[in-house]
Amino acid sequence: MSEWLGCEKPLGLNENISAAADWIDSILKKQFFAESLNEEEVKTAWKEVAGDFISSNTEPVSVKDGHLVLRVTQPAMRFHLEQMKPELLRKIKERFGKDKIKSIKFSLG
Repeated sequence: MSEWLGCEKPLGLNENISAAADWIDSILKKQFFAESLNEEEVKTAWKEVAGDFISSNTEPVSVKDGHLVLRVTQPAMRFHLEQMKPELLRKIKERFGKDKIKSIKFSLG
């Protein structure tokens, strides 16, 4: 019998089998969280990325689907930031990776 099977004892049918639920969490964490960006991480690093003056007049509100939303204190500052948007986006991409933040949006508040 062992010559026919190619081994001494057949392997158990339930060996090395696990439920899908055991793997779903780890797969989702690797795929989703590795690609997403933690909002708290952005809020913490914003002062370093933007500088003192800009960070004192803005606040990161959210990061969703690669879009960073910043709350701006004054319309004049919003206009200024619109002019600086390419430079800010470049700095953010340098800090967090080029695929993490795709755009910056401003909201007055």
